[in-house]
Amino acid sequence: MATVGRGLGCEVFRVGGVEDHVHLAIDLARTVTLADFVKRVKQASAVWLKEQSGQYRGFEWQAGYGAFSVGQSQLEKLLVYIDGQEEHHRRVTFREEYVALLGKYGLTGDARYLWE
Repeated sequence: MATVGRGLGCEVFRVGGVEDHVHLAIDLARTVTLADFVKRVKQASAVWLKEQSGQYRGFEWQAGYGAFSVGQSQLEKLLVYIDGQEEHHRRVTFREEYVALLGKYGLTGDARYLWE
């Protein structure tokens, strides 16, 4: 994922996650849209994963994604958060956290479409 992002001219500070989601801390290049970045990372990582083992033959990313921005002053805190995903999700599920994050920032998401 980092290699693909850097190939698009983006700074990739961190990639990390757990079995049901992944986080990337990036500085998006001005020459690439967020949608194109996500599409390219998903495509390349799915191909790579399927090449690792036949057990992943049916792997597919969900169609959607979430993207949030942070200021430079919050980057270190974000990197620590990404590094601590395994421990963090022992206490709260990804779904619980995502819905809470949407609420915290006054965003709404129709639950019918959040978890396709």
